[in-house]
Amino acid sequence: MKKISIVVPCYNEQEVLPLFYEEIQKVMAQIQQEHNDTTFELLFINDGSCDTTLIQLRELAKKDPQVRYVSFSRNFGKEAGMFAGMENATGDYVVIMDADLQHPPKFLPEMYNYILSGEYDCATTRRISRKGEQKLLSWFSRKFYKIINKISQTEIVDGAQDFRFMTRKMVDSILSMKEYNRFSKGIFSWVGFRTKYIAYENVERAAGTSTWSFWKLFCYALEGFFAFSTAPLTISSVLGMVSCLVAFIMIIVIVIKKLCFGDPVQGFATLICVIFLMSGLQLFCTGISGQYLAKTYLETKRRPIYLVNETEADLKEETES
Repeated sequence: MKKISIVVPCYNEQEVLPLFYEEIQKVMAQIQQEHNDTTFELLFINDGSCDTTLIQLRELAKKDPQVRYVSFSRNFGKEAGMFAGMENATGDYVVIMDADLQHPPKFLPEMYNYILSGEYDCATTRRISRKGEQKLLSWFSRKFYKIINKISQTEIVDGAQDFRFMTRKMVDSILSMKEYNRFSKGIFSWVGFRTKYIAYENVERAAGTSTWSFWKLFCYALEGFFAFSTAPLTISSVLGMVSCLVAFIMIIVIVIKKLCFGDPVQGFATLICVIFLMSGLQLFCTGISGQYLAKTYLETKRRPIYLVNETEADLKEETES
């Protein structure tokens, strides 16, 4: 028998969770009809939800033996949720997908067939349109992929999703990377393996509202830059050298004008602007170095990526007692 673990990170998904469960049951039945040697486990990761998500997961675990869940002690973020899902999954294959149905479950049979063919270790989806997204958000997203692919040695495919169907070999390789500051889009590409990209049109949430604001996405993009490129450090060094060169040229020009032409040194406003410019450049470069230092500091603490408060095993023990 071949076991497929479907990992679903959840954060305040009370509205969409019943819809997802209903839809995934249909797809699981379809796959089992085509491949009768396949079993499933649904592994939900409750990332510190403040609504009734955990209550619903408890009810699902009681009535469906295929359902498992891991509930965090607080909100650790989606990256921690995906890592916890892969770490706790017991299947021969692992699927990562969102509960909001923006990762359509209908693609799972096709993804599974690509994996079974032996040609690929991973099947994933790639958005070819951003219909329904804010135009400004879409523009920044496209620019992010262009920039990071120019400054990083790890290529990240534009529009590639976290929705992935992976072999156990690939999952174990990802789990071997225990870094605290995680950027999974880059990690998926960095580990390599043969990947099949399935193009599809963007799908909006089935219910509820997204917790990803523009600021959160911007910070996530910065995580990608700092995690998979040292180019910002190079930029700060170049800015420093250019500033020194410009300052040296300006000194020579001022000295020549004074000694050769008797031109008095004037321009209080210009001097203030130059001071502000140079101070800003110094703070900017110091900030870049500080970001890398902060990431190093967090890594050296060796804190766990997540902490578990409750699982379906605890629920069974309470029921039995």
